[in-house]
Amino acid sequence: MNVESAIEVNDVSMMFHLSKDRIVGLKEYIIKAVKRQLFYEEFWALRNISFDVKKGEVFGIMGLNGAGKSTLLRIIAGVFKPTKGYVVINGAISPLLELGAGFSPEFSARDNIYMNGAMYGHSPKFMDKLYNEIIEFAELKDFENVALKNFSTGMSARLGFSIATSVQPDILIVDEVLGVGDYLFRKKCEDRINAMISNGATVLIVSHSISTIKEMCTRAILLEKGEVKCLGNVDEVCEVYGDNL
Repeated sequence: MNVESAIEVNDVSMMFHLSKDRIVGLKEYIIKAVKRQLFYEEFWALRNISFDVKKGEVFGIMGLNGAGKSTLLRIIAGVFKPTKGYVVINGAISPLLELGAGFSPEFSARDNIYMNGAMYGHSPKFMDKLYNEIIEFAELKDFENVALKNFSTGMSARLGFSIATSVQPDILIVDEVLGVGDYLFRKKCEDRINAMISNGATVLIVSHSISTIKEMCTRAILLEKGEVKCLGNVDEVCEVYGDNL
């Protein structure tokens, strides 16, 4: 791996099997599987994607819905294993993909903070030091002992963002999650991400907003139907993207 690179994506392709039949219930699925009557179509969400992100760089990923952006982020974050190719990561990743996706609705905000912290590899003692800051940033001081099933979607997302950004990461992956809460809270989120950038974090950001990508990024990649449409200077990529809208 290039020592200056935080992320290297090497000829990555991702294929999913899509069922051709409508199967109702587990029983029907098992019967068809035993009889070898399950038929699938191959769907290539990504084909031959290659690029690198330098340490300390803010790199944008653009594309219309269905272009493969979220699939690519999940491969980089280690959620998916690519069908072909590979990714090399140099540093600890903090992925802001689906905020609150790993929460347990029956447990309180307090319990979920410690459980989510464990998912990031943090000990209870370490989370003790972060707890008050997480609750205060998420503006949930009056709800810390309330079960998450009673939270609004916005409240859960605020808690997820606060936990995920409570520690300065080497690499931050952001997937359209800044629409959290009202304007003032979104501004807090943007300020925290900008502080991480100032402190040297490498940032990979997906956004449909050309102005956001231009403001934050120096380089970008544009995906179209799972393939690279354009890669390079952010102004050039945004111009091509704008022409496709």
